Amino acid sequence: MANRIVIDPITRIEGHLRIEAALDGNHTITAAYSSGTMVRGIENILKKRDPREAWAFAQRICGVCTTVHAIASIRAVEDALGINIPKAANLIRNMIIAQQYIHDHVMHFYILHALDFVDVVSALRADPKKTSDIQQSISGWSNSSPAYFAEVQKKVKAIVESGQLSLFSNGYWGHPAYKLPPEINLLGVAHYLECLDWQSQVTKIHTIFGGKNPHPNFVVGGVPLPIDMNSDQALNAEKLAVIADSIRRMNDFIDQVYLPDLLAVAPYYLEYAAVGEGLGNFLAWGEFPEGQLNEIEKLVFPRGVIINRDLKKVIVPDPRDASRMKEFVTHSWYKYGQGDGTGLFPWEGETVFNYTGPKPPYEYLNVEGKYSWLKSPRWNELPMEVGPLARVLILYATGHKETVALVEAVLEKLKAPVSAVFSTLGRTAARAIETKVIGGLLQKFYEQLVAEIKAGHTDTFNDEKWEPRTWPKRALGFGYTEAPRGALGHWVVIENKKIKNYQVVVPSTWNASPRDHKNQPGAYEASLVGTKLANPEQPLEILRTIHSFDPCLACAVHLIDASGKKVGEAATGFNLVVR
Repeated sequence: MANRIVIDPITRIEGHLRIEAALDGNHTITAAYSSGTMVRGIENILKKRDPREAWAFAQRICGVCTTVHAIASIRAVEDALGINIPKAANLIRNMIIAQQYIHDHVMHFYILHALDFVDVVSALRADPKKTSDIQQSISGWSNSSPAYFAEVQKKVKAIVESGQLSLFSNGYWGHPAYKLPPEINLLGVAHYLECLDWQSQVTKIHTIFGGKNPHPNFVVGGVPLPIDMNSDQALNAEKLAVIADSIRRMNDFIDQVYLPDLLAVAPYYLEYAAVGEGLGNFLAWGEFPEGQLNEIEKLVFPRGVIINRDLKKVIVPDPRDASRMKEFVTHSWYKYGQGDGTGLFPWEGETVFNYTGPKPPYEYLNVEGKYSWLKSPRWNELPMEVGPLARVLILYATGHKETVALVEAVLEKLKAPVSAVFSTLGRTAARAIETKVIGGLLQKFYEQLVAEIKAGHTDTFNDEKWEPRTWPKRALGFGYTEAPRGALGHWVVIENKKIKNYQVVVPSTWNASPRDHKNQPGAYEASLVGTKLANPEQPLEILRTIHSFDPCLACAVHLIDASGKKVGEAATGFNLVVR
C-alpha cells in the first residue's frame, strides 16, 4: 500500500497500540488499520478457579481500569448465582464507580489528551497577566493571579531549557495545527500540573471503601467495608466527612477548571466538530443501578444501542442474546474451532492464540490477513462505538433532563449544530458533560447512603448464597459496567463450583477492533478516514482523534499469556515510519 504511515506505539494511552494509515496525494487518510500489539490471556488464567476470587484476577487486567473489571466480575458471578446485595452496598459501589469516572475523565483530559491541543512550548511566550485575566473571566478558581501563572511559566521554562522535556516529551510543539494563543496554552499547562496534585485528593473514596488504590478490595455479595459509627475499622462519621470533602473537591475542579477549560479551548478547534466520527453506531450496557442487578429499567444510565445516528430510536440490547452478541477473529491472531469466519457468543467464547504475523520489528501489518491481538466484537454483526459519547447520546435521546440541558448549552456556546456531537470534538465534549452529570450523581449517592445509615439500614454484605454447596451444578452470568472508556462485559460459565469459561469484552476491544468477517472497520479505523494531515511526518491529527476515545490497550490485549511466559518488550518512545 503506497504512502502508508505507521505510528507504533501510540503514546499517552494505557498499553500498546499501532495505527497504520494510507494517504492519498493530498495527505488525506483513505484507510486506517488498528492493531493491539500485545497478547490476551487473563481469561485462560481464570479457568478452574473459584468464581468468588475471579474479581481479584480480572482487576489485574489493567493498572488503571482496576475498579471496573472488579465490578463487572463480581456482578457476573452474582448474576450467575442469583445473589442480591443490600441497598447500602449498592450505593457504595455506585459511589466507587462514580469516583472512578471523575478521576479517569479529568486525568484523561489533562494528562492524555490536552497536549494534542495545548502547545507547551508556546506557553513560554505568554503574558501571565493576560492568562490571569482569562482565568478570572471564565471561573472563580483560586489559582488565578499573574504571579501564579508567572511561576508556572518559570517551571516550564526550566524544563524546556534543560533539554529533557520529561512530562512533555513526545510532543509536536510548534506544529501548524496548534491554534491556541500563548496565554491559553499557559492556562492549559498550569491546569495540567494542578491535575497531578488534584488526583491525590479524589482517590480517597476508593481507599476508604476498598482499603487501597489502585486495586481496591471487593467481595461477591456486597462490599468488604462494614458500617459502624463506633468502630475505627468500619465506615464511621469521620470517614464519611473525608468522603464529603473529597466529593466537594471533585465537583469544584469540574465546575471551575475542567468545564471552563474545555469551553475556552474548543472554539479554536471547531473544525474537529466535523472530523472523526466514523461508524455512527453506539452501544452502552448501562450503569448506576438503583435497584437489583437485572432491573435494567432502574439504571440511571440506560442500556441502549443507536444505529446510524438515529436518536429517535434507542434499542435495548440483550447481552444474553447469542444471535446478536458475537466476537469475530477473522483479522485477529486467534483461532476458533469452528473456523475463523464464525462469530462466537462470549459464553461459548475461545481464547486460542494463533500468531501468523511477521516477527517484530516489521515494516507493515498484513492487513489482508490477521493483524491484531484484539478480537472484533459486533452487535447484530455491526461494529459499535462505546464510551462517553455513546452514553451521552443515549441519555440525550431518552430525555435525561440534565444531559439534554448540558448538551444544548455547550452547542449554543460553541454555535454548533446537533450533528457536531458526532465527531472528535463531540467525543471530547461528551466526556466533560458526562463528568458534570456524574459529579451530581456522586453527591446524590452520598446523601442517600447517609440517609440509609440514619435509618439503621447498615448491612453491606449478603452471605445467603456464599457457600458453594448452595450453588447449581451449572450457572451462567453476565456482569456489566460502563467503564469510563465504554461498555464492559464479563461473561462467566460456572460448572461444578469452578469457572468453566470466562470471556471479557472491553471498551477498547469494541473501539480498537480490526476489520471483521465482513471487512467492516472498527471505530478507530473508521474515525480516521477523511482526516487531512498538515504534515504526514508529524501526524498530530491522528493522535487527536484516537486520543478522543481514551484508548486502553492494556485492557483490550491483556499483558499476561496463559502460560505465564514473557511475551516481549515494547519501546517507550514514539516511532514514526513514513513510506
